[in-house]
Amino acid sequence: MFIQKIKLALTLLAALAALPTALIAGPKVLLETTQGNITIELDAQAAPKTVANFLSYVDAGFYDGTVFHRVISGFMIQGGGMDSTLNPKATHAPITNEADNGLLNARGTIAMARTPDPHSASSQFFINLANNSFLNFRDKTPNGWGYAVFGRVIAGMETVDKIAALRTNMQDVPTTIPIIKHATRITTEDSK
Repeated sequence: MFIQKIKLALTLLAALAALPTALIAGPKVLLETTQGNITIELDAQAAPKTVANFLSYVDAGFYDGTVFHRVISGFMIQGGGMDSTLNPKATHAPITNEADNGLLNARGTIAMARTPDPHSASSQFFINLANNSFLNFRDKTPNGWGYAVFGRVIAGMETVDKIAALRTNMQDVPTTIPIIKHATRITTEDSK
């Protein structure tokens, strides 16, 4: 009986190991915004440094009170770096760009925002509103690095679209600024 249980356990472990990465659930984060909630599932296997960086900001409460300060309909919504008065928040050191991880900038994915320096991402992120293939990794040249996708929206895409529909000024800043009231990890207990 004991040996049969061990064999069954080993069979189950082998079956789990054979599952595609996309079927293995990653950490989840809830963004509570003034426009509604957005739930994001992170891919720690494909983008371990990026996910660890993002979760360090979540766990520190950094994103609470930040805003979606750049909204371009049909393209993306960007946030996570400015307070409600549009002043930038102090961040940790930039991280290494993990855009060469095979994840694509498709509608509903979350990626790191950065400057022209490929390895300059810190706290700011964006959610793709369309399949933005021109943002994908091409090669390790300054113009080819792309933008690192590290997760996807699994609930609340209607909130993302609601933010995308807001009126903006000439600098793509919404005239009614959407605020991230609270960002938290969703634990197994939270989902019960």
